[in-house]
Amino acid sequence: MNFIQRIKSIRALQKDFGTKWVLFRIGYALRMRSNLIRLQIPAFEWKDRPLQRWVKLHVPTDPEKYAVWRKQYEPKFLFEPSSLPDVKGWDDHAVLKEADQYLAGISRYFSKTDYQVGFPPDWHLDPKHNCRISTENHWSKIADEGPFDIKFIWEASRFSQIYTLVRAYARTADESYPQAFWTIIEDWMEKNPPGKGPNWKDGQEASLRLMALCFGYYAFKDHPSSTPQRIANLSLLAAVLADRISANLDYAIYTRSNHTISESFGIWLAGTMFPELRNAQKYRKRGKQIMEREAGKQIYQDGSYAMQSINYQRFVLHIYLFALRIAEVNEQKFSTQVSAALGRAIDFLYNLIDLETGRLPMIGSNDGALVLPLNNCDYLDFRPLIQLGYYSLNRRKILPSGEWDEDLAWLFGDEAQTATQNQVQQSADKIFKEGGISKISATDSVAFIRCGPTLDRPTQADQNHFDLWWQSTNIALDAGTYLYNGKEGWRNRLAGSQVHNSVTVDRLDQMDQFSRFIWVNWSNGKVLRFEEKNGSKIWQGQHDGYQRLPDPVDHQRTIILLDGYTWMVIDHLKGLINHEYRLHWLLDRNFKTNDMENNHLQLTLNGKICHARFGLLGSSTPIETFLGGEQDPYGWISRYYGHKEAALSVRLTVTADQVIFWSCFDFNGSEIISSTETIELQSGFNRLKLSAEKIIISQANGGEEIFINPLTEALF
Repeated sequence: MNFIQRIKSIRALQKDFGTKWVLFRIGYALRMRSNLIRLQIPAFEWKDRPLQRWVKLHVPTDPEKYAVWRKQYEPKFLFEPSSLPDVKGWDDHAVLKEADQYLAGISRYFSKTDYQVGFPPDWHLDPKHNCRISTENHWSKIADEGPFDIKFIWEASRFSQIYTLVRAYARTADESYPQAFWTIIEDWMEKNPPGKGPNWKDGQEASLRLMALCFGYYAFKDHPSSTPQRIANLSLLAAVLADRISANLDYAIYTRSNHTISESFGIWLAGTMFPELRNAQKYRKRGKQIMEREAGKQIYQDGSYAMQSINYQRFVLHIYLFALRIAEVNEQKFSTQVSAALGRAIDFLYNLIDLETGRLPMIGSNDGALVLPLNNCDYLDFRPLIQLGYYSLNRRKILPSGEWDEDLAWLFGDEAQTATQNQVQQSADKIFKEGGISKISATDSVAFIRCGPTLDRPTQADQNHFDLWWQSTNIALDAGTYLYNGKEGWRNRLAGSQVHNSVTVDRLDQMDQFSRFIWVNWSNGKVLRFEEKNGSKIWQGQHDGYQRLPDPVDHQRTIILLDGYTWMVIDHLKGLINHEYRLHWLLDRNFKTNDMENNHLQLTLNGKICHARFGLLGSSTPIETFLGGEQDPYGWISRYYGHKEAALSVRLTVTADQVIFWSCFDFNGSEIISSTETIELQSGFNRLKLSAEKIIISQANGGEEIFINPLTEALF
């Protein structure tokens, strides 16, 4: 990036994020480069800052006396070791297998892929790229990027397997599990001196580590392996983690992201569960204030999440639900605004979820985070979260009983299993204006469209993306994330517009990517129309992502559902000079060629057929279809972080000043008649006719015609 481009980017940052944010980030960069951060948050050895330095004066620090004091005064937790919930029967085999594999040196990463990393794990290894980072340097000297993906190094140190050890212990009382808990803590402390190495680089990681430590400690604290020395060491670790989070909390606040929530939660949790710490009261107060403020800011009034990511929404909800329950058992309270925000967020997800599979459209960044893994459901199954969230707020279930109920047992005890279920109807059609998601339901399918305002920092350039589900199977797909940093160019590449189910102009994203995680010149979408009339549903939306070009281009998408069985997606793009326009679809890889001369693909599912056809009004331009290549982001889907699988990429490319693409997904065997000037489609009792000037929907019985005039409303 040259000097002029850098100046333009800084101006764009100022416009999107504000002057105060830019000044803070510049100041923070100077602190990092000047090594000032090393003086403000220094590295040290455990022995140089013992427990005595961190606790209040009246608290004994001799391990024997401290353990007695701790047992007498420690706060309450979700459960007591003597009364762990009865969780037997929820696929015990899966829990015990994962726990025993962990003890055998095989760790599961991002809820999907098992790696041989030893036991205790190699805390500094990226097993995917076979790359290690040493602990010789202060964390501020470790690069954000390299031949590694640092998330793979951090994953082992999130201690997610502690939850598995506790769940396995509740089923078997096998003493190897509490022994393993203390072994990994001792080894982690030995291999990770405070402030040195990659595992001290991020405050959010420290918060999640502390969360898992509390869970394991309260499950095993009465076991013979929990010696006074080990208990004192764990409290020392908690104190140092809290100090690391607190010392750099302003950076988390200025990320304007889930880090703000997770790191304020981290200091609140430390202050709540370790009241003996000298800064406990300050931690509780500041953490709670930020968490309460951010609940209202980051969870919009329509229940969607500010970062426009379904998985990030689950991430923050797990943190809030965990915190609310801890506060409740200790007779503390968060503000009613927090509960109201969580209620909106759970309602939002409930209206998007497929109740048969528990899956949602994986819109936005998907970094593999699952911070409360207390069940055997697949990572993609959101039923555990929705059941837990609804029960937390209403003391009733919203879903029938199932394996997703194990979360309830751990947070609320066995009595939660017998709670009454409320019958809550999902919305068939819903537009979440702030979150920019529209849901439209058909007879056996449902579509989700990403089109809306960008109110906070976005994670992906995906305006006008169209996600289609048929018979509870996602057949027109969001590509996901795969890696934030990886070899062969895999540097958050699936965040771009090119791999989404939309149209790109001149191979450009809808926004400019300043860095891996920061976009500038934010695109804004706008839903122009949604109505149901004469058996058809009509949605129109547009975005301004290509208005920034020297020759601005309008992109308007019209989606028409005919007779409950046929989806017609029509894209109008208009400029004054020639541009390269590319329509892209990412489809289930089981789509097969039916008639390539007419751009016709076919998918058979449960004995039913989906016909997918694509075209360009006034032209017989052929489509390109292919599965993914190793250095190409097209043709891949990543449902789990670090794991990708081939999907069918379909592209239709043309150079012109203006163009009309059409795409049809039909479950009714409808006929399409194409001419040089029009496209006609008959579906059930409804007929659609597309021309350059308008779209007409009519009925076979001669009823009222519907006229749609595209690109007539001014863009922003």
